[in-house]
Amino acid sequence: MALSCSNLCSNLSLTRLCGLRTNRISNGLYFPYGSCQSRLPLCRHYSSSKVRRGIGRYVASSLQRVNTKYEGFLKRRFPRFYQLYHTFTEGFKLLFRDAKDVQRIKAKMFSDGVQFKDLPYREMEKLRQFRRDMIKAVPLVVISIPPFANYLVFVLMYFFPRQLLIPHFWTPQQKEEFQGLYHSLRAQHHWSVLKGLESTSQQVKDGQLQRRLKDLCATVQSGAIPKVSEILAVRSLFSGPPLGIKRMSVDQMRLVSPLLFLTPHLPGFLIGRRLNNHGLVLLQLDRALSRLGPHQLSDSELRKACYVRGLHSNSVGINQYREWLSQWLQVSSSLKDSEVSLLLHSIVFLSANYPKGASRH
Repeated sequence: MALSCSNLCSNLSLTRLCGLRTNRISNGLYFPYGSCQSRLPLCRHYSSSKVRRGIGRYVASSLQRVNTKYEGFLKRRFPRFYQLYHTFTEGFKLLFRDAKDVQRIKAKMFSDGVQFKDLPYREMEKLRQFRRDMIKAVPLVVISIPPFANYLVFVLMYFFPRQLLIPHFWTPQQKEEFQGLYHSLRAQHHWSVLKGLESTSQQVKDGQLQRRLKDLCATVQSGAIPKVSEILAVRSLFSGPPLGIKRMSVDQMRLVSPLLFLTPHLPGFLIGRRLNNHGLVLLQLDRALSRLGPHQLSDSELRKACYVRGLHSNSVGINQYREWLSQWLQVSSSLKDSEVSLLLHSIVFLSANYPKGASRH
């Protein structure tokens, strides 16, 4: 009798202890001999994945609060450094966004078998610009490889932003300043290109074509803008000798290279290859833009499209930009791939005197 009472008390104590333990969780009674199925909802409710997500959200919100306080501190105490810091953080966001867009475009090209020339205009322009930016960024990445070299890189980027940084990391003021500077350097070669054409015209055996080329150069040198028909009248000279993209003299190639922001300080065969590649990309961009319609471009896209093709002026209005781009597309839409050299020289023909020159449509 005493033994049975002792067993009853021990079972009751165990039951009460287990009940107290589970009351902290679910207000229910927990029996150690119960089915395992009754405990599955609790396991699912407190799964490790939900705990990890909760911890992740908490850490992210905490870091965001700390970052906001840090930015506020920099803005109050070190405004110039804050501007640099803000420009870099926003630049990295833009760069990562562009990288994702490029990855998506290339994945589509691979999966659908789409060639570069068949892409929509905006996607084609995205790939072209991203490639140029990455080529410019490579030397900076190489410099930063040695240990502790990142500190030197930061100093170099601060003092030489135009030479070392891609446009993602320029302030709006720097973008305007640097684009104006690059264009002025490009414009310095306009008259050299025309002089080179005049000199090359002596090699043209057809008297009529020689006279047309000289008249075209004289028109631009007089401060006027030639007609589209005057430019296309000499197209045969730019598909073969002496001005075809693969038949030009090395000296003329060196004069044309800065029009596309390409260095002329390379061996002749490399200059010719680069001019041909960039010229074909520009021609394909023009064809894609014609399919889209230039009226579909936003104001910023329109200015950028004209800048790539040689026009940059603070005194030019949006309507004038559209008019000029329409004239450019009239020329490019008439050209074959073998006549891409004429497209490159049209940077001088159409933009050297715009908007001062009298248009001769």
